[in-house]
Amino acid sequence: MEGNDERRAMTGGGAFRLERRPLPPFPGFIAAFGPGIVWMALAQGSGELIWWPYIIAKYGLTFLCLLIPACLLQFPLNFEIGRYTLLTGESIFHGFLRLNRGLGVFLWVLMSLSFLWFGAFASAGGTALAALTHFPDGWSARGQTLFWGYASILVFVVAIVLSKVVYVLIEKLMKIVAVVTVAGLLWACLEPEVTAAAPAFARGLAGPVGPLPRPWEMADATKLLTAITFAGLGGFWVLFYSYWLRDKGSGMAAHVGRITGPLFGRPEPVTSDGYLPDAEPETARRWRRWRRFLCSDVLIGIGGNLLTTLMTCLLAYALLFPKGLLPQDYELAVVQSRFFEAGWGEVGRVLFLVVAAAFLTDTWLATADAVSRMQADIVQVLFPRARRIETRHWYFFFLALLTVITSLTMLLDAPGPLILTSALIGFGGTVIFPVALYFLNHRLLAPELPAWARPGSWSGLLLLVSFLAYLALALAYLWAVWETA
Repeated sequence: MEGNDERRAMTGGGAFRLERRPLPPFPGFIAAFGPGIVWMALAQGSGELIWWPYIIAKYGLTFLCLLIPACLLQFPLNFEIGRYTLLTGESIFHGFLRLNRGLGVFLWVLMSLSFLWFGAFASAGGTALAALTHFPDGWSARGQTLFWGYASILVFVVAIVLSKVVYVLIEKLMKIVAVVTVAGLLWACLEPEVTAAAPAFARGLAGPVGPLPRPWEMADATKLLTAITFAGLGGFWVLFYSYWLRDKGSGMAAHVGRITGPLFGRPEPVTSDGYLPDAEPETARRWRRWRRFLCSDVLIGIGGNLLTTLMTCLLAYALLFPKGLLPQDYELAVVQSRFFEAGWGEVGRVLFLVVAAAFLTDTWLATADAVSRMQADIVQVLFPRARRIETRHWYFFFLALLTVITSLTMLLDAPGPLILTSALIGFGGTVIFPVALYFLNHRLLAPELPAWARPGSWSGLLLLVSFLAYLALALAYLWAVWETA
């Protein structure tokens, strides 16, 4: 009996029959930061450069007041996703499968469908590179865009295959992208023509400053929904944060190992199941530091993302709205650069296209990496026999598969419609996530945790606010579609 009691003390109960281990020491903020910056840099590739500038350029400041609330809605989702991984070392998708296998499989299918189209971000970045180089000579805008889209994909795949540690490559590159984009946008925003529009822009953050400057077009309902949802990292992209924390080795994830490269290198041991923290006083002290880090890291992602979105919206209001110029089709990143060129010459045009290319092409890299991680993780959780194959080999298999699929879907349409398709599918998951996270962390996991690690009532309330907001958006969108059908 005594031995049985000891074994029960070392494992969780219910859905969490996991060994208990000490929570690793917090290494300090400088060493721990990274996932939030990757999150910020990836989020820069959609709402900031494409849909928010489009909405502002077309409708002025009418919808600007939605931007800050839309970004803040992401905080409780990211915090709860991070909480699960820090406390168990497992991916959030593993948690969803523990919560309910049917729900997890449904979200897996929905996630897989939504990411069939993310090659559009490579071709969107290709619009900037095509306008910057006009290469290959004599090709159409579509042809040049696709050329640069495929070229960037090839470069990124080779970099992943040859990297010693895949996550380290992603983090370093995304840090560079974040610095380049913030610096470039800040330089552009300091131009006199832009600063002159800043007071009116600031008033628009508080609410609409007048009637619509042009009639509302129902075709823009999807774009507005995408802008709100992707003000941050919406849809299934929000789940990536868990995988970045896991491969960074944050919290209990330090015990489970991470995917490394190159493809034929020496593997690190990786486990699919995680561990629960023990109840020792030192573990409690360590958790307080990890929890502060999690809050700070999420705020870096959201705050940095909000800053860059505000800057692109200010530029759109000052430079595009007066001229009625709209980023779309195979010129998603070109319209803005043309007006920059008129105001500041060739330097302005080149600067913006470089920023746009950094915004967009890195999105394919980070998304391909994260989705490959998710697929490898889910397959090994759902099918125990799949664990006979190393996790990294599953990762590279899905990376190759996604490369082929997205290279084909890039040919189907211009980048904008493809990104909207992905966003609409992903929005279905966004409505589900707050509910799933509440039952996972507050109901299923909480009884297995020491009292000091259990989520409080405020966390549950914030999840409720996010759920109601996303549900209202979904219903409003469905009503708009119904009215125009």
